[in-house]
Amino acid sequence: MSTSGPVVLVGPPGSGKSTVGPLLAELLGVDYADADADLEQRTGKLISDIFAADGEPAFRAIEQDVVADGLARHAGVFALGGGAPLAEVTRARLSEHTVVFLFVGMAEGVQRTGLSTARPLLAGVNPRATFKELLDKRLPVYREVATIEVDTTGRKPREIAAEIAGRLGREPVGQAGHGAADESFVE
Repeated sequence: MSTSGPVVLVGPPGSGKSTVGPLLAELLGVDYADADADLEQRTGKLISDIFAADGEPAFRAIEQDVVADGLARHAGVFALGGGAPLAEVTRARLSEHTVVFLFVGMAEGVQRTGLSTARPLLAGVNPRATFKELLDKRLPVYREVATIEVDTTGRKPREIAAEIAGRLGREPVGQAGHGAADESFVE
C-alpha cells in the first residue's frame, strides 16, 4: 500500500465516493478532492453537457488529464468518476496509489442514483438494465486497481469511512459526520 499521494476512491455511480470521501478526509485530517468537480471547474461545463455536446470519447480524454493532474496534486482523499479506471493509462497511474473500491449492489446502486441527469451513462429507458451492464463491465476493473474493497450496501457513510480509516491503518484525527451526509448518500 502506497503511503504517498492521495487515497483514491473508485466505484460505480451510487457507491458513495462523493459522500464517503469527505467523511474519510475529515477522519484522516486531510483534504478531499473530486475528479468530476475538478473536471467541471477546468472546463467550465457540467459533465452531462460535455457528454451531450462533445460525446463520451472527448469527455474521457479530458478526464484522463484531470485524473493525472489530481493524482500528482492532491495529497488527501481523491474520488474518481465511475468510468475513470477504464482507461489503461489511468489504471497504470493508480498502481502507484492506495485505491479503495467502494462496492455497491445493483439494487441499492440504482436506488441511490435514481434517474439523475447528472449521470449521463445511466440516463435512458431502463436504468436498472443500464446499471447492471455498467457493473458487469466495470467490476473486474475496479477490483484490478483496488488495494482495499469495502461493501457499502446497506451501510451508513460514517461507518464506511471509519472502516476505511481502520483498514488503512491510520488513526483518525477528526470526527466524521456533522450533518445529513453522515446518515445517507447524496444523489
